[in-house]
Amino acid sequence: MRILTVGGGGREHAAVEALYRSGAEIYSIMKNANPGIIRRAKAYKLVNERHVDDICEFAIEHDIHYAFIGPEAPLEIGLVDALENIGVKCAAPTKEAAQIETSKSFMRELVSKYNIEGNLEYAVFDNAEDTEKYLKTLTKEIVVKPVGLTGGKGVKVQGEHLNSHEETMTYVLEILDGTSGLDGLIIEEKVIGEEFTQMVFVDGKHLSPMPLVQDHKRAYEGDVGPNTGGMGSYSDADHLLPFIPREARDQALEILRKIVDAMNEEGCPYKGPMYGQFMLTKDGPKIIEINARFGDPEAMNILTILENDFLTLIKDMAGGKLREEVKFKNMATVCKYVVPKGYGTVPDPGHEIFVNEEGVHESGAALYYANVDMIDGKLFTGTSRSIGVVGVGETIEEAEQRCEAALAFIEGDAICVRHDIGKRDLIQRKIDRIKNILS
Repeated sequence: MRILTVGGGGREHAAVEALYRSGAEIYSIMKNANPGIIRRAKAYKLVNERHVDDICEFAIEHDIHYAFIGPEAPLEIGLVDALENIGVKCAAPTKEAAQIETSKSFMRELVSKYNIEGNLEYAVFDNAEDTEKYLKTLTKEIVVKPVGLTGGKGVKVQGEHLNSHEETMTYVLEILDGTSGLDGLIIEEKVIGEEFTQMVFVDGKHLSPMPLVQDHKRAYEGDVGPNTGGMGSYSDADHLLPFIPREARDQALEILRKIVDAMNEEGCPYKGPMYGQFMLTKDGPKIIEINARFGDPEAMNILTILENDFLTLIKDMAGGKLREEVKFKNMATVCKYVVPKGYGTVPDPGHEIFVNEEGVHESGAALYYANVDMIDGKLFTGTSRSIGVVGVGETIEEAEQRCEAALAFIEGDAICVRHDIGKRDLIQRKIDRIKNILS
């Protein structure tokens, strides 16, 4: 079965490895020369992932049957619609369905219209004057986001990133004056709790859950610093998290089921992986965001322990035939990203990075290349995350130790890692915090 994969990051490399294990014949589009994907691909092309005509031409040339699209940008411009028009079936949402991620106002309004639990108080603006009037009426702290895509980096929180009215208005003007502000900005209430990711496979009507994962967006150890696309993540062997009770997970799944049903009612059925980012609060799970794809890095945790045939899953999602529960190994995972120095603020790319793949695998970890380029047989960092390393073990502690052991086999003069992700002290602080919030 010939399958097209779009994207050259760690999430896409993890998907390619899962497809390779399934016996798929892989053809890949990516903007960077990801050596892990190139190794598994029958053919590949380096092209901007938003260049729909080039991608469709490649699909026709290689008689592609199915497609997996990793990043959100091609979804926003309708790559799925274009591929399906030439007969390629996609396990990914159409442009209309992808609005659940590409327009934060669409998501909030859908959840509000169908009275789905977990929504936040919010308001949407397209000009600074009305925004400032609204801000002056508020007594609670808030979160400010562009309505459109920001690669996980556009969220700023009062009391953390924004410490005065002046700072908030400066960011409002930055959004409205920039390209990300073309659709305006959204202001949401700030909620207190612990975030968790519940991803699901969706075939238009049915969904099947993946293990819970917690991502770490902040750039620096101790969960401080600027937001990033994600510095690392972990999952537990029971597919829950140490601080998320089963009841909260069930509530999050019910919210996602209702969103899938609502999208059907709206005439834009959703197919493909769906990512639900939730905050467990004293009032239950609250929706932080919904993404129209796998999370990154969370996909690396999940796909590393997937037991089902991934190619069959893609066919079932694309064909509306997802019926059976998807199975995962009862193993814990810890993923830590190797990133270029300055990532999260001003990254310093173009430095050579050295990887001993055999040493990584012998440490009990999986390795996924991300925003790197292979040039003349040498590996160089890009402006975003470079390599994801996923330790696997019977406990989070064991998985974290294996991840750390594997990281010793990756070297470079201008790289950084958040070593605290998955460590016992960090997780215990979260356990204690949620006990205090829920008590």
